[in-house]
Amino acid sequence: MALNDRREISQARRVVVKVGSSSISGTNADRIDHIVDVLAQAHQRGTEIVLVSSGAISTGMPLLGLDQRPEDLATQQAVAAVGQNALIHRYQASLNRFSIVAGQVLLTAGDLEGHETRINAERALDRLLALRTLPIVNENDTVATTEIRFGDNDRLAALVAVLVRADVLILLSDVDALYTKPPHEMGAERIDYVTFGDALDTVEFGDIGDAGVGTGGALTKVAAAQLAVASGTAVLITAAELIDDAMAGARIGTWFEPNPEFTV
Repeated sequence: MALNDRREISQARRVVVKVGSSSISGTNADRIDHIVDVLAQAHQRGTEIVLVSSGAISTGMPLLGLDQRPEDLATQQAVAAVGQNALIHRYQASLNRFSIVAGQVLLTAGDLEGHETRINAERALDRLLALRTLPIVNENDTVATTEIRFGDNDRLAALVAVLVRADVLILLSDVDALYTKPPHEMGAERIDYVTFGDALDTVEFGDIGDAGVGTGGALTKVAAAQLAVASGTAVLITAAELIDDAMAGARIGTWFEPNPEFTV
């Protein structure tokens, strides 16, 4: 069903949640348990949850003694291979507290652009949800190239939300909402609601979190939101630390209205 208001999130049938690198790595690595706590509660009441999680490279960096995100593709791929293993282990260890099994799904842009691979990905995710697992999706950094990479997991999350016909996509980062200008600047105002088709021409885009270890920003989140709402999936942008309120339907963050053609 298409959601008309964020208050309906708690009744959503299928939800995609995206969390950024800096929200679950480094000093925030212990936040995984809190995120899992909230998602598990929704899962246990019957909501189908897909988690799109960045963090493979940022998780792998300290394991390989790296202080900065590598710039060359080969090293990024190697670090991602190490970090993805550790990241999924952390999620599964946390999910074990609720007897929930994670299903790891690694995708590239090409997987969702080709007809056959897209159908395969859709079928796999639908089956994982039917089996009551919690699919955890990330970009397949180990094999992706600069030509086919998503560039950020905001776009990946939007594509996954459209693929699985999610009721709502929740984009979590380090900032509580979208603002009229970078939130640290004087005069920045929180944007509560974005109507479908609003190009947000008056917004001054700046980073909205994930700085240093991720690749996302306010512009990528808005682009992802516009992609999702066009297919009938509502979008909420807010901070990872507010995931409890987000899943409960509190009036937080920035709500993007879905295409009215899909509203029932």
